[in-house]
Parts: sequence; C-alpha cells; structure tokens
Amino acid sequence: MDGIAARVDQAAEAGGDAAVDFLRRLIRLQAGGEAAVQADVAAALEQLGCRVERRRYQPAGIVLRDEFAAEAAIAAEEREAVLARFPGSGDGRSVIFFAHPDGEPFNPQHGWRHDPMAGEIDAGRIHGWGVADDLAGVATMVEALRAVRAAGLTPKGDVILASTPSKRHARGVHALLHGGVAADAAVYLHPAESGVGMREVKALASGQLVFRILVKGRLPATNEPGHAAFAHTAINPIDKAMAVLAALRALDAARGARVHHPALDAAIGRSTNLLVGDVKTLGDGRAARVPPAVQLSCALSFPPGEKLAAVQAEVEAALAAAVAADADLMLETSFLSGVTGAEVPLDHPLWLATSEAVQRGTGTAPEINPLHTSSDIRNPMVQSGIPCVGLGPLCGDLTQNGGRDEWVDVADYKRGVAVVAALIALWCGAD
Repeated sequence: MDGIAARVDQAAEAGGDAAVDFLRRLIRLQAGGEAAVQADVAAALEQLGCRVERRRYQPAGIVLRDEFAAEAAIAAEEREAVLARFPGSGDGRSVIFFAHPDGEPFNPQHGWRHDPMAGEIDAGRIHGWGVADDLAGVATMVEALRAVRAAGLTPKGDVILASTPSKRHARGVHALLHGGVAADAAVYLHPAESGVGMREVKALASGQLVFRILVKGRLPATNEPGHAAFAHTAINPIDKAMAVLAALRALDAARGARVHHPALDAAIGRSTNLLVGDVKTLGDGRAARVPPAVQLSCALSFPPGEKLAAVQAEVEAALAAAVAADADLMLETSFLSGVTGAEVPLDHPLWLATSEAVQRGTGTAPEINPLHTSSDIRNPMVQSGIPCVGLGPLCGDLTQNGGRDEWVDVADYKRGVAVVAALIALWCGAD
C-alpha cells in the first residue's frame, strides 16, 4: 500500500496548481448562479470517467429520520444534486464524498477588500464568496479523484462524489441517501475555521434543538399613551421572562450534571448546554409602554446517544412546570429545528484509514474536533447508518459567521487534495 499511496501523493503534488485553478473557476462561476457551478462540476466528473446524474428534488418533500425543521425555514424551490459514481474494479470498500456548492446569499454591499467573485490569491490565501463554505470541499473531491486517476490507479471499491445543496435546509445529501445512494463509508469535505486545517478530523457531531418561546403579557386597561401609572394592573412579559429564564437555567444545570460524553467532557468540561441566544421585546421600544410579549430564542446542544424527541420532551416539561407554578405565565413555544448527534468510534476502520491519510499528508496524527454541533457528518450516520467523518483545509473569515474576505489556505487546500486521494486508495484499495 505504501507504493500506491506514494504514487497518489506524487500525482496530487504534480496537479496542485491545476487543482487551485479549478477552485478559482468555481468561485468565478458563482456569478452565473448555483446551476453554473453544478454544471461545471458535473462536466469535470464526466471527464474523469464517472457516471453522472443530476437529480432534481424538493427539499420539503424529503422525509427525515430524527430530524426536523419548521416549514418556513426549508428551501422552497426545487434543487439539484450532482451525483457521480466511479465504479470500482471489485473487492473494495465503497465511499461517498459529499460537499455543498451553495453559499450564503450574495450581498452586493459586502465590504470586502477582494473581489468576491474573482478567486483572488493574496498572501497564500484564496479569497472568494463561499470558497470555505463549501466550494473548497466540492473542488477537493473532484481533484482527489483526478489525482488517483493521474497516478494510473483504479479504486477497487466504488467512489461516489456528491455535490449536494445544504444551506437553508436544502437537504441535498438527504435526498440522495433516501433515494437509494449507499456505501460502506462517507466523508464530508468542508474547511474548518478552528485554525487546525487538515490536521483536524470531525468524528463526532452533537445534536441540536432550536426553539423559540413567546412570553405573553397583558396591557393595562387604559387608552393613555403612557403605562407607568397603570403598571401594577398589567402583566409585564419582561418580568415573566425572568421566570422562564430561571426555568431554563435550572434545566441546563440539571442536564449538565446528568448528561455526559467522554470526548466532550474532556474537550470543554461539559457535554450539553442550553443557550438563550437572543432576547427581544416585541413592543415599540418606548420606556413608558408595557410590551405585549418577549421573545426568547434558544439552542440546546446534546451529545450522540441522546434522542431528539427525549430532549424536546425535557424542554416541554420544564416549561410546563413553570406555567403550572404561575397562573399569570402565558407561553407559546415553537420548535424551529432539531438534529440528532452521531459519532464514529476511534477504533473504526474509517477512522483508522482517515488518520493514516492525514498523517501521510500533514506529517502529524490528526486531532479530533468533537465540538462542531450539528455538523453534516451526522447525515449519513443518522439517516442511513453509514459511518462518516469530516475534514477540510484551513480557512477563515467565513461569511456565515459575519466575516469578510472569506478565504482558504492555498497550501492546505493542496494538502487536502493529497489527503483525500490517499484516503481513496487506503479505504477503497486500488489496482
């Protein structure tokens, strides 16, 4: 295997500049929309000898296991996933590589220093809209297969490459998994902003429940523009929101003491958290008016092994107890989205092959990042029982996180192509 892996490494290195050119081309093609990117990806995969399908689907029509999203949050338009299969020569393990071609909605008032649609390279970084989220992942899987073929090798197991929309619950990979696509393993290719790059592998993703609580008040019985003189006759939702916050803090503390996962406990000393990320009064902002309601937006992370339905039931029970203790407390709770966590054990053959590929490409054993809540590595595991890990090159200033001049490190992107090419050879075998 060392000889085969060495040939793959050499081919990846020789094609490094061409791999960068392909990624820059995808960045520029975004000016023509997602369809232009997908068409180019499909053409590139056909040239590599893949059997390519372009599957149309409706995101809201995909029935999911242990996952949900409010209907208003799901992408309404029909979408397209590019599915390519390079058939193996036989007697090898199969793998699905997937990444998403869609980024954040383009903002013409972006304030970038670099042209977001040019793929400019500056100080060793490729800048571009969506380059790290996730055009680099799409380009990596195409260029990795190209390196394997350039090395004169044919994988023994099938290599499946999927460019699948993901943003705003687009559910591209879900559509393929529930549409009959299966393999012995899966790898999610996406750069990481943790500062580690290709030396990091995601093998664990916590689940997450997102919900909103509307704490209702009662206005005083007056037509006066000012409410201060009548405040004692009103039910102020700000006061009632304090009781709800106390109930959520108590639930968080109880879960933190009871729910444990060794990897999460070791990494941050805690395995579950309940975050109240936003508090908003729904009044007009005047100090002398009682607002009609207060809105709390919350997210609860939970480790693999916990059931989404059970976590949601805990939240509902805690809020019901708060209402039972206060006759004036009026709540309306909306559960906006929920995903289930999943993980790959560190003695699993997929982890061992990935670790070896990363060590070959970077010179060091990979670190494990267990802190990326609701990572897409969960999808093959939860929906189809397919083990999945995630990895990608060093990146930063992601647009989805409020950054500007989103970038991917050029050297680490090239390194990523070599790592994924080696992983194909190690996992699938090669002739």
